[in-house]
Amino acid sequence: HAYPPKLIVAILIYAYSHGVFSSREIERRCRQDLAFMYISQMNCPNFRVLGDFRKDNLSFFHDCFKQSVKLAMELELASLGHISLDGSKFKANSSKHKAMSYGRLKLKEAELSAEIDDLIEKASQCDQEENDTYKEASGYSIPEDLQFKEERLKKIRVAKKALEEREKALNPDEPIDDKKQISFADHDARMMTKKGYCDYSYNAQINVDADHQIIVGQHISQHANDVQEVEPALQALTEAIDDAVVGMWSMDNGYFSGPNLHAVDEHGIDSYIATDREEKPATDDLEDSDRKFVKADFTYEIESDVFICPAGEQMVTDPASKAKRKSYRANKDVCKKCPYRFRCSGSKKSAGRVIRTDKFEVARQAMTKKMETTEAKSIYERRKVIAEPPFGQIKNSGFRGFNLRGKEKVEAEFSLVCTAHNFKKFVKAVSTGSVRLEDLEKVKKAA
Repeated sequence: HAYPPKLIVAILIYAYSHGVFSSREIERRCRQDLAFMYISQMNCPNFRVLGDFRKDNLSFFHDCFKQSVKLAMELELASLGHISLDGSKFKANSSKHKAMSYGRLKLKEAELSAEIDDLIEKASQCDQEENDTYKEASGYSIPEDLQFKEERLKKIRVAKKALEEREKALNPDEPIDDKKQISFADHDARMMTKKGYCDYSYNAQINVDADHQIIVGQHISQHANDVQEVEPALQALTEAIDDAVVGMWSMDNGYFSGPNLHAVDEHGIDSYIATDREEKPATDDLEDSDRKFVKADFTYEIESDVFICPAGEQMVTDPASKAKRKSYRANKDVCKKCPYRFRCSGSKKSAGRVIRTDKFEVARQAMTKKMETTEAKSIYERRKVIAEPPFGQIKNSGFRGFNLRGKEKVEAEFSLVCTAHNFKKFVKAVSTGSVRLEDLEKVKKAA
């Protein structure tokens, strides 16, 4: 049977909002669960229809999410007065045991190539004898072995090429480390670790509005950390909301990086990003001999591009510093006689403390100074009740890993997940009286 797309979309959104993600389980619910039976109008699609629709309409699910955001804006459930960005890892549809390192891929490719050549040579030698003996029958197992090994070699070469393309894009001027791994099932997934967790995953990023925890922007990242996610998050927010004007934007310490700080400054957004321990000025007295110096104890002078150490000595740029990373050192002879020496380096061999930073140090200093104010602290305190609950709600509903494979398909599935989350917020807004049901229906019809 052919099914109206609206019917399948309604089934999928309802299923994802209730923690049902398997297409077979959705079909079973449509035959046994009254709510699913009502939504499917007693005419449930086959699980293959549901699965194929989910895989074949990737761009449509992005549009679904955008429509849910626009619906929230029109219902005044989201204002962008204060949004918060956060990321969380979701398991890819792959196993870390079905993967191979670059060094192993090269070794296995050579082994299989040699084995295939050997089998071909043996098959050639046996051809005439078998033709004479067996006529039309083969009577020999080499062709089956050859087919298996050729298929295996093809998979290895595809995975090896995908790994080389990935590393070339990420590190264009560096040789590929033999320990770099790739999954055979999902070439786009990355091995990510956090608090004992280690598996092939994707880093899902969401921008959440403070008013009703509506997700107003989302994207999928292949980076294990968040140091480069502000620019993609802004792009995703702009795609979801035309001419988006953000009031305040808060992020945790994982986003405190030079590229992220530069991005928010370029777009002129009033942002609040938590600084790390090294950037925070110490609360105790400088003369406390038990306390080690942190970066904040060293004063940075913007005009002369130098750091001033607690002893008053200038720390200038190390000529050996790389272009992307700058190091600042004081005179070695001065450091050896300095009374603060062991509080700087903590080592008898070291000549003193080295301050490492990048070309965005001015932005770092500005954000550090801003986050010291009482107003900034009160604004940032709200971040944990804005961005973190949606991830908790999504994971508690049962969604902890993707069902589809490949970054493009994963992005579409996460759009569906965020759409389902937003619709649950609409239902809550109606139940609490924040939005009248008739107003919701009017806006839906107008859309």
